[in-house]
Amino acid sequence: VLRCLGIPTRVITNFNSAHDSNINLSIDKYIDISGKTLHLNEDSVWNFHVWNESWFTRRDLGSFYDGWQVLDATPQEKSKGIYQCGPASTRAIKEGDVDLDYDSPFVFAAVNADCVTWIRYSKKRKERIYSNTRKIGKFISTKAVGSNSRVDVTANYKYPEVKKVSFKISYSEYRSSLMDDRKILVTAV
Repeated sequence: VLRCLGIPTRVITNFNSAHDSNINLSIDKYIDISGKTLHLNEDSVWNFHVWNESWFTRRDLGSFYDGWQVLDATPQEKSKGIYQCGPASTRAIKEGDVDLDYDSPFVFAAVNADCVTWIRYSKKRKERIYSNTRKIGKFISTKAVGSNSRVDVTANYKYPEVKKVSFKISYSEYRSSLMDDRKILVTAV
């Protein structure tokens, strides 16, 4: 319909799409002390989910948020009392501006939620035992214009995942580096 009105529109597919039912920006899994899954929430991860993007000027949010906007014709949660989703600015999603109207937190979670596993010891005590910050929002894609090729638009929704680099140095190397810093300080004075 939007294309018929002359509004640029495209279909987007998000692989490993989070469904964050309580909008806490994480997909929480609870287990008891024996490892049995407890069904305490409606959060889930779908193999994929599809929505539309349309190109809008956002006078209501400011020109910073102009451009592609997420519109989901198959929302699974109510927004402001009715089943709707969008238009949520992809720029807002990428920047983490989840305080904006039009379901920005829900779309942000769909592409960027953390998957967290908790052991629940009692109603008042739980402990986080696992967290995966890279599982959600993979290969966010659309179809190329004029061909059946896939175009990766993940960078429109999120910044590249940063790999953690861990390194260890011995105490003697650390102490030596402190001595080097002192030499620099003495030379500078």
